[in-house]
Amino acid sequence: MAEKRTSIFDNALIWFGAGVSLAEILTGTFLAPLGFSRGLLSIIVGHVIGCFLLFLAGYMGGKKRMSAMETVTLSFGGKGAFLFAILNVLQLVGWTAIMIYDGALAANGALACGKWVWALVIGGLIIVWLVIGIQSLGKVNVVAMSLLFILTVILSFVIFKNGNLSAEAEGGLSFGAAIELNVAMPLSWLPLISDYTREAEKPLAASAWSAVVYGIVSCWMYVIGMGSAIFAGTSDIAQIMLSAGLGIVGLIIIVLSTVTTTFLDAYSAGISSELFSEKIDGKKIAIAATVIGIIGAITLPMDDFTDFLYLIGSVFAPMIAVMIADFFILHRNHEKETFCIENLIVWFIGFLVYRKLMNIDLPIGSTVVDILVTIVVCVIVGIVKQSVSRK
Repeated sequence: MAEKRTSIFDNALIWFGAGVSLAEILTGTFLAPLGFSRGLLSIIVGHVIGCFLLFLAGYMGGKKRMSAMETVTLSFGGKGAFLFAILNVLQLVGWTAIMIYDGALAANGALACGKWVWALVIGGLIIVWLVIGIQSLGKVNVVAMSLLFILTVILSFVIFKNGNLSAEAEGGLSFGAAIELNVAMPLSWLPLISDYTREAEKPLAASAWSAVVYGIVSCWMYVIGMGSAIFAGTSDIAQIMLSAGLGIVGLIIIVLSTVTTTFLDAYSAGISSELFSEKIDGKKIAIAATVIGIIGAITLPMDDFTDFLYLIGSVFAPMIAVMIADFFILHRNHEKETFCIENLIVWFIGFLVYRKLMNIDLPIGSTVVDILVTIVVCVIVGIVKQSVSRK
């Protein structure tokens, strides 16, 4: 029986759902000190950078028919990829908890019945999504995304109908730091995208459309968050919806957007865990990650996750830089090696460079510079190794 492949539309739909996210809206509120025009520019620049990297990561997995963590073996070796798989599972469980926390908090603001109740409701729906499975979500996703699109248009109109697009900056955030906040969100999806493009009928087109659709929708969410903070004077989306008379509509946006986004985090936590052993059932791990996320959302405070975003960037920016250098420039494959020591060292150098760059206010943020430095170092090391091996 021929393996079922996903269409370009299916992939685009998945990443539309990933983009419609409370976490993206909340991150957008942090950009308000720049004012609307400079904030918008930082959103566009940051997402162009981040989504280009997202496209490259998706294409690698789609071309090789490998999951995201399997593609990491191409540069770091079969066991070397375990480091990134562990870090990825941890960040995905963290994201699952953060997303459920944000969704429960906002839903409780729209209809107060206890944050823990909403955490259970949202978590339960995510598990339902997981049980249905990525291959069987077609019609469910079409209905869910159509509804989300309509409701998000309504929310945008409510926020911007009385907005002053010439709102002045209030200081407190540099342009470079704003770009970094925008790059960080698509960067957090790098270790996931191949879990979906690997099944695509047309890997190149699916990767491109996934990145483009996610980028546009993510920019939209950032703008909604920034606009609510500038024009409405609050980052509480639930209260904005209530004051505009969008009670039940707002509640649907909150719950549905949280489920469709967080589902991807939990699902990929399961896929990444399969790298450790063929006996691991990814779906069961995904459900377990959701349960842990629910517990974390109920018991832990998660209001500010900017440090978490920067940590993700410092780990996965140099990782994708090494993979880009190997795949597109050096054309190397370390999949059959246990460890690729030189690439792990290059990655660690890139990690240290990123952490150092965070203390410097660069006009284009830390990620671009770190990736360029890491690629150059990786290419030099690769060329030197090849020349030595020939002697």
